Amino acid sequence: MRGLFITLEGIDGSGKSTQRDLLAQELRRRGLDVVVTREPGGTAIGEGIRQLMVSDATAHIAPAAELLLYVAARAHHVAELISPALEMGRIVISDRYTDSTVAFQGYGRGLDLMMIEDLNDFATDGLKPDLTIVFDLDPEKARTRQGSRPIGGLLGAFDEQNSEFHQRMREGYQKMAEQEPSRIRVVDASGAVEDTHSRVLALVLPMLDSNRDGQ
Repeated sequence: MRGLFITLEGIDGSGKSTQRDLLAQELRRRGLDVVVTREPGGTAIGEGIRQLMVSDATAHIAPAAELLLYVAARAHHVAELISPALEMGRIVISDRYTDSTVAFQGYGRGLDLMMIEDLNDFATDGLKPDLTIVFDLDPEKARTRQGSRPIGGLLGAFDEQNSEFHQRMREGYQKMAEQEPSRIRVVDASGAVEDTHSRVLALVLPMLDSNRDGQ
């Protein structure tokens, strides 16, 4: 079976990491070769940039600098991990990819969307996911799930006055899904973990069957 590239998206607290692990577990149970990764991360360089982005050093980083750091991490991620794995016929599941940058730095920060698209295309050599699942959740519910940890994660420690930022991100994901309905599928993440997992499998398993049939 040729490789498949699946990305998981959504605001922090939407359950992406939990669903990533559950999906990988189920696919491995079925005997499939799965690579689990994240952005920024997946490589030594990517993890280094991740640590920088959650440090105090980037608390007031310029939006353009933030964007370029994420794109740099992605370029190496694709070249060193994602593309080689896909060429080997493996299934790659990534917690965040290019759509995060559009949602965060584009709709969230207000940077030019066309510029971000061009940078993403350059960094990835045009590699797009076969399937992107967006976990949709109200930002306030996501904050409740996060407990005392502020929503934002790699975006920084956003407090209550920045709740509009996360709403803009959420709306950005919804707009992207409307623009690319064949690739981007939105899943309601407000219910139980098991219910969300079932919705994920309902999207992924038919794609696996189709991919086998196309060999």
